[in-house]
Amino acid sequence: MSHVSAPDSARSAASRLQDNPAFQLMARVGFAVNGLLHLLIGGIALGVAFGSGGSADQGGALGQLASNPAGVFVLWVVTIGLWALGLFQLLETFIVRGSDKDAWMKRGKEGGKALAYLAVGFSAFSIARGGSSDSAGQTQSFTAQLLASPGGVFLVAVLGLGVIAVGVYFIVKGYKKKFLEDISRPAGTTGRTVTTLGRVGYIAKGVAIIVVGILFCVAAFTSNASEATGLDGALKALVALPLGVIILTVVALGLIAYGIYCFARAKYARL
Repeated sequence: MSHVSAPDSARSAASRLQDNPAFQLMARVGFAVNGLLHLLIGGIALGVAFGSGGSADQGGALGQLASNPAGVFVLWVVTIGLWALGLFQLLETFIVRGSDKDAWMKRGKEGGKALAYLAVGFSAFSIARGGSSDSAGQTQSFTAQLLASPGGVFLVAVLGLGVIAVGVYFIVKGYKKKFLEDISRPAGTTGRTVTTLGRVGYIAKGVAIIVVGILFCVAAFTSNASEATGLDGALKALVALPLGVIILTVVALGLIAYGIYCFARAKYARL
């Protein structure tokens, strides 16, 4: 009688769930709604570059959706799509084989993506039920709680460095076109367009994430939670730089490119 180990059994169950057509459809919806959020964030950031207000982050994008007549329905679609995508990524961590450093790094990467999708999904869920869309305030509150804990300055500094590492990962993935491993690249002009959108989008998002990480580090070194303002504060901080309007405009257009790429990924993703 053949013996199937518990890990192999778990991997098999996770793989079967991933192969479910309905589940794959919802994961593709997740990629599409992630694209929608980045289009909105990029649009808000573009407005900020030219003097208008708004929160250029997930909270601001979700709040903008909520203000529309069909906003609550759209928010529920966003919630379900991102939860499905988060669960899909979580299953990836169970499917990875091996116990060497590369295997654990891949598990960490897939698990991190899962948590990110699930977190934004919970934000959409909260706003759909009438909750706050103030992501910057929530980030500051979370940072203040960390700073108040034993070793808090160290924890916030490590968090900032971790976020910077994620930003560098996005830039490298875009520059080296590693994102093409995630999709079945179409031929011809469409394929070249998708590649360009992905490359520009990943690099722009990486730059924005690095600035978020820098703000966490500043909050740690100054013991001031108000410095950690998340993506909205990071993008607005770019305006203060020399040629800041131009820099923020380029990053905003890059985020819009990333959003369009996410729509392409929804269609061409290798699931």
